[in-house]
Amino acid sequence: MVLETVNENLCVNKLVATKKEILMVEGDMIVPDSKPDILNTVCTSGMVCVYKKEVLDEKVRIDGNINTYIMYLADDTQDKVRGINTSLDFSEIIAVPSAQEGMETLIQTKLKGIECKVLNGRKIGIKATLQVDIQIYTKEEIEIVNDIQNAQEIQMLKQDLRINSFVGMGENKIYTKDNISIDNIDNLAEILKTDIAICDKDVKVSYNKILAKAEAHIKLMYLTEDNRINTMDAKIPIVGFIDIPNVTEENICDLEYEIRNIIIKPNAPEEHSVYIEMEMGVTAVAYEEKQINLIQDLYSPCENLEFNKKKITTITNKQTQKEIKQIREKIEIEGIQDKNIIDVDVNPIIEKQDNLSNRIVYTATLDINFMLSNQDLQMEVRNAKIPFEYSIENVENAENVNSRLDIEVSNQDFIIQEGGIITSNIDLIMNHNRSQNTNINVMNEIQTNGPKQEEDYSLILYLVKKGDTLWEIAKRYGSTIDDIVKTNAIEDESKLSIGQKLFIPRYVKTGITYA
Repeated sequence: MVLETVNENLCVNKLVATKKEILMVEGDMIVPDSKPDILNTVCTSGMVCVYKKEVLDEKVRIDGNINTYIMYLADDTQDKVRGINTSLDFSEIIAVPSAQEGMETLIQTKLKGIECKVLNGRKIGIKATLQVDIQIYTKEEIEIVNDIQNAQEIQMLKQDLRINSFVGMGENKIYTKDNISIDNIDNLAEILKTDIAICDKDVKVSYNKILAKAEAHIKLMYLTEDNRINTMDAKIPIVGFIDIPNVTEENICDLEYEIRNIIIKPNAPEEHSVYIEMEMGVTAVAYEEKQINLIQDLYSPCENLEFNKKKITTITNKQTQKEIKQIREKIEIEGIQDKNIIDVDVNPIIEKQDNLSNRIVYTATLDINFMLSNQDLQMEVRNAKIPFEYSIENVENAENVNSRLDIEVSNQDFIIQEGGIITSNIDLIMNHNRSQNTNINVMNEIQTNGPKQEEDYSLILYLVKKGDTLWEIAKRYGSTIDDIVKTNAIEDESKLSIGQKLFIPRYVKTGITYA
């Protein structure tokens, strides 16, 4: 006889696989005819644009380009600093054994380093290192059993769980464009260097829609027609909506931004401005926190029960945390006493993640490039590294936590002191996202197949063994936890001692326990 159950629908977004991969992207660049020959390079920088990502069977494909800027010293009598810009295309296939076509993916692609080598006066070899973090998800609709109606004789082991049920995933393209002003006295000759960082991220959730808000922090270094080097900073707002059915303001939402395409070009000299156009991809994943009272196991002391049981993995304890970490360090670099700081690039690099018993520790490095000039406007780049740690404390069961850290540079200030010492004041925004994969038992098709054969005992003596629980003992001998607790006057059901003597009474339908 099939029993009547109380059911609830649940949508699980299961983390199938994670993969960290280092990719090498290489290519050559020919100097345009309009530019002078290269004597040597001053610095190289770049921005990653990912315009396509695809999950295939046992692999992931990523297509994009690296927008590269190279500052170099021209091989002419004036020794001018010049700049060239090129796009380094890439198409990479990364092996992910558990991936299947149709699964969802979140991918972070970061430029870890870029360098170039002068092959001859008209040709440069470029080598870029990309760090790719991949997360693969699959969605599964399941029906869970919360209770069984008219189940007086059925013993049920239940567990209260707060799980993060998957609501939906969506993405959208956001286009933004603006004209950024430079100093009115500057007639821009060419752009030497560009850096773009997505910062000040925020999310607002309303019914069926997610509002994604952020800013693109843009730094430009440019050469003027009278051979001066100047910089400018600006922020461009990024605002867009993402449609996800049934999402509400009570839901938890993760956002991922990626630059897909970018156009940067000077306007007419008299306008003293630079035109910037960007295409951004924004992906949102929404979760609903649910409280469920789930049957983990069941039996009947007097009836034969049959049921299907499968183990599924779902996300629990999803949390986000944002805080400021301040870096205050003194950096010693030889031979810079008479130089000026033109620009500084600060690149946070996570080297290692350790999930300990109750804390998560990140070992990281600030990779800092100082662009310096002397009185003769000769340029050079000097590098420094600041190691640091960041830890998240009081994390329950930290060994099994899925943890992801995103670091933004929100403020930076550098001053050259006497003796070649640089004082650094850097503020980092630490965006930490974590969750746990929890295994739960899901039961269905519960039915009875007649009474059990009656045992000939009324009471047995049992010695507790290592790992025993009252549930397991009661189920093994066809008794109940309540009857064992009453017979043995147990005060705390969760505390059993190895070797402890327990009298196990046989369960009877009348509810009478006898010896």
